[in-house]
Amino acid sequence: MAARKINFNPGPAALPLPVLEKLAASTIETGGAGMSIYEMSHRSKDFEKILVDAKQRMRELFGIPDDYHILFLGGGASLQFCMAPMNFLQGGSADYVRTGEWAKKAAEEAKRFGTVRFAGDTKADNFNHLPDKLDFDPSAKYVHFTTNNTIFGTQYRDFPSTGAVPLFADMSSDMMSHRWDVKKFSFIYGGAQKNMGVAGLTFVILKNALLERAATDVPTMLSYQTHVEKDSLFNTPPVGPIYITKLLLDWMAEIGGLEVIEQRNRKKAELLYGAIDQHADYYQGTVVNKEHRSWMNVCFRLPSPELEDKFIKEGTAQGLHGMKGHRSVGGVRISMYNAISPEEIQKLVDYMVKFRQTN
Repeated sequence: MAARKINFNPGPAALPLPVLEKLAASTIETGGAGMSIYEMSHRSKDFEKILVDAKQRMRELFGIPDDYHILFLGGGASLQFCMAPMNFLQGGSADYVRTGEWAKKAAEEAKRFGTVRFAGDTKADNFNHLPDKLDFDPSAKYVHFTTNNTIFGTQYRDFPSTGAVPLFADMSSDMMSHRWDVKKFSFIYGGAQKNMGVAGLTFVILKNALLERAATDVPTMLSYQTHVEKDSLFNTPPVGPIYITKLLLDWMAEIGGLEVIEQRNRKKAELLYGAIDQHADYYQGTVVNKEHRSWMNVCFRLPSPELEDKFIKEGTAQGLHGMKGHRSVGGVRISMYNAISPEEIQKLVDYMVKFRQTN
C-alpha cells in the first residue's frame, strides 16, 4: 500500500487509521451478519442494532438529553438550509447571523419561506471576523448560526442567550470537536463528512418541544415528523455512512471522549497559530480577531501568490495534502478535524519553519 498522506482536505476529510482498519476488516462481513454493511437491509435486525448503537453513542458523547431526537438523513447540510425553514419558519421572520458562505446560502434558502433578518453580518469585511454585536428580534421564529466557517476560518465556541427564541445551528464542520451545552439549542444539523463520518450522511438533533411546532403541510419526505416517527427509516438511509459514523463515535469514546478530543484540538490550534504568530512577517493569518480563530480550518497567506503555490506544491511532495485555500479566497487552508493528530500538525509546523528559512 502506498504511504498515507497527511490529509488536510476540508471535506470529505481525514479518517482515523483505526477506524479505516476496522472498516476494511468488516467490509466483506460485518458484525456476524454474514454479509457486508453495504449489502445489509436497512430493515434487518443487524442494521437496527448499528443504528441504535450509533445514536446511543452520540447521546453519551455529546450529552444529548432524552427530549431530543437524533436523525440520520441524506441530502447534506444544503438540504437542511431549506428543510428547516420549510418546517419552522412558516411565513414568519427568522434571525440569521451571516458569517460566511454557508451562512449566506442558508439565509438565501430561508427567504423562500419567510422573512430573513440579519442579527449579525460581516460580509462587508469579507467575513474576516465574527460580528462585534448581535441584535436579536424577540419575536423571531428562530435564530440561526453557522458555528464554524470553513472558507474564512472563523468559529463560535460560545453562544449568547437568545431568550425564548429557539437557537438553530449548522455544526457541519465542528460537531464533536469540543463540548457544548446541547440544551442551549433547539435544532442542530450538519453534514457528517468532517468530524463524524463520510459524505452521504446528515445528522439532525431536534428538540421535541420544537417538533411540536412544526408545519404539517410540507411534503412527506421533507417533514421532520416523518423521520422521527420512522426513526430515520422512512426510506432507505445511507447505511454504509451510518456504520462508519458508529465506528468513528466508538473511536472517540475509546480515546477518552469529547474531553480528550477537545484537548487534542486545542493543542493543534496552539501549535499552528503559534507558528503563524511567531513568523507573522511571513505567514499572515486572515482572521483579524484572534479570539475568532477556528480550531478546524486555519487560513493564512504568504508574501506572494507565487510563494503560496510553491508552499503547497512542495508540501504536497512531502505528503502534506489538501492545503490549498478555497477557490473564492485563495491562500492556504489547513483543515485539522478530529482525525488529524497533534503530531501531524507538528510536522506541518516544522515544514513551515524550514520553508520560510529557504524561501
